[in-house]
Amino acid sequence: MTASSPRLGSHLSYRADIDGLRCIAVLSVVIFHAAPEWIRGGFIGVDIFFVISGFLISSIIFSNLENDSFSLREFYARRVKRIFPALLVVLVATFAMGWYVLLSDEFAQLGKHLSAGALFISNLALWSEAGYFDAAAEIKPLLHLWSLGIEEQFYIVWPVLLILAWKRAYNVLSLTVLFAVISLALNLRGITRDATATFYSPQTRFWELLCGSLLAWASLHPHAKVVALKSRLSRWLHGVCFRSPSRSNEKALANTLAMMGALLLVYGFFRIHAGLRFPGKWAGVPVLGAALIIMAGPGAWFNRAILSNRVAVWFGAISFPLYLWHWPLLAFTRIMEGELPRWDIRLMAVIMAVALAWLTYRFIERPVRFGNSGRFTVVVLCALMGIIGLLGYITYRQKGFPERLEFLANKVLIDDTTSLDRVFFSDGSCEKILQLDTRGNPVCHTTTNHPEVLVVGDSHAMVLNSAAQLGKVPVNSLLLGMHGCLPLVGYAVHDGTMNKNCAALIDSVWGVLPRFPSIRTVVVATRGPFYFSGHGYGIEGVSNFSISSLDGSAASQVDMFYRGYSLFIKKLLEQGKRVVFVIDPPELGENPRYCFSMRPVSITERSFSSCSHDRSKVMEHQAQYRSLVQKIQEDNPLMDTYDPIALFCDEMRCYGLREGRMLYLDDDHISVRGSELLLGDMRERGFLP
Repeated sequence: MTASSPRLGSHLSYRADIDGLRCIAVLSVVIFHAAPEWIRGGFIGVDIFFVISGFLISSIIFSNLENDSFSLREFYARRVKRIFPALLVVLVATFAMGWYVLLSDEFAQLGKHLSAGALFISNLALWSEAGYFDAAAEIKPLLHLWSLGIEEQFYIVWPVLLILAWKRAYNVLSLTVLFAVISLALNLRGITRDATATFYSPQTRFWELLCGSLLAWASLHPHAKVVALKSRLSRWLHGVCFRSPSRSNEKALANTLAMMGALLLVYGFFRIHAGLRFPGKWAGVPVLGAALIIMAGPGAWFNRAILSNRVAVWFGAISFPLYLWHWPLLAFTRIMEGELPRWDIRLMAVIMAVALAWLTYRFIERPVRFGNSGRFTVVVLCALMGIIGLLGYITYRQKGFPERLEFLANKVLIDDTTSLDRVFFSDGSCEKILQLDTRGNPVCHTTTNHPEVLVVGDSHAMVLNSAAQLGKVPVNSLLLGMHGCLPLVGYAVHDGTMNKNCAALIDSVWGVLPRFPSIRTVVVATRGPFYFSGHGYGIEGVSNFSISSLDGSAASQVDMFYRGYSLFIKKLLEQGKRVVFVIDPPELGENPRYCFSMRPVSITERSFSSCSHDRSKVMEHQAQYRSLVQKIQEDNPLMDTYDPIALFCDEMRCYGLREGRMLYLDDDHISVRGSELLLGDMRERGFLP
């Protein structure tokens, strides 16, 4: 998110209104991150920046190519001097803060993200971890660098393509349109298949920057017929609104375009939200809005009076360092508090971000960028960025230097609550051992070429199977799982408006069973009331999940959960399989880290959690869910039901910490230790071979 200033090229006139548009973009992102309930679509500010960047950078490249003065070396030198100074400061500060605040696994992840940020591939690194709107995203201090990665990847690819096209006398406008259309098509196609990949992939985002490139071409090459059409439209619009003749041929049209663009942005800020399929078609709202405002020009009233005022221009000038500073500060406040911080803490973090952004702009960015620095400065900046990247890599390889905080927490308990990527994502075992093609399919793990147990479900099934996957419990299992998916027959699961495509999980099950007749037992495990109740347990908050019928028939969420699950179990039993339905273990409802460790740095005074809660609350939360399981059992008498509650609860309370080991990975997933206890108990009681 750099949105380079046109001051970089002397051949471009400075437009204060673009700085003002930058102000709107950065403040919308900051407000969204600090108070998402105020402006739930504020994240589209990044899309506004993409359009601005594409417009300014392409204007420089196009005009320099036509003047035969474009130099890749000079272009990239200016990019380095524009981006590296502020980024280096924020990366160093984030690493230093992480050293004192983060536990070892968190600090190791920060090291990974530090290296990715230094290499401008943050979007690719984050792609494989989780979605931008997932809860885990809120505690990744360098999450926001994904957008900078996409911009820099565009800056690497686009100038080279333009130079090659220019030297071969290709039509640059046609080339721009072609690539924009291809990227847009990939975006619209990908959003229904893999929303996370579409969000982070450069090829599905480049069309936003290329829209800015098309604006740049149009502004540099005004066609006579287009100019005449704009003049007629402007006179017509003026005549519609006023009795007097128009004094300016394009003033009315410019004002109309700017106001239309502003209305589109306002609509996007308050209508678009995390539950929609984004980017997808919804990204067209901020892209078109920003394009119309830029197209209107500096003479439009909105651009002149609103965007070009001193306050807006000032925020626009510091927008890049403000974008860099705000998210690490907000993320660290959340990490130290263990939950969403109080409003005054978040406000102070934003104020600090503004102050640090101004200091960075005034004393670091401007002197380096506009001073009399030469090639040596560029070399030094690149070397420093390389050192930061290496430091991040070493931190990641050293597993976050766990010896830093040995006095604060039990390493065994930290390991119990450390998430393993291989548990939540395919590890290649199915391809290697069973020759299964899992590309684009559910998460797949196996421990043998002769599986006896098939584990099916969502991420709760993944952690249930983790002890078998890691060789801690001798179960010859094959896991098929999809995040946020119920194995319902005849019904779909939605996260907001996004269809989770859970049919792929069902299809995989029907494909695997006849291929591996050794599978005699199917274990079904998914999260419980969260899918149909509309809320989670403890800190989880509101659930955006819902169930819908594939045939369009109306029914309650509870009824669809019951019927879809019952049909799935029935089809498994018809194939002669033993089916074991695992009732979801009690959810912890809090961050398990606060049961045994304290941050060395905190904002408000905190104490250790007892890591236990009333069993009555668990039973109240699961009451309707358990009654549905009972109905499924009545429909399918041959189904076995396994209830693990005795492993986690006594008659009065349920525990997250037992016998010196943590049973939970986070607020709702059990840990590998919890999986060991659960699978071991299932084997002892005859539920598993």
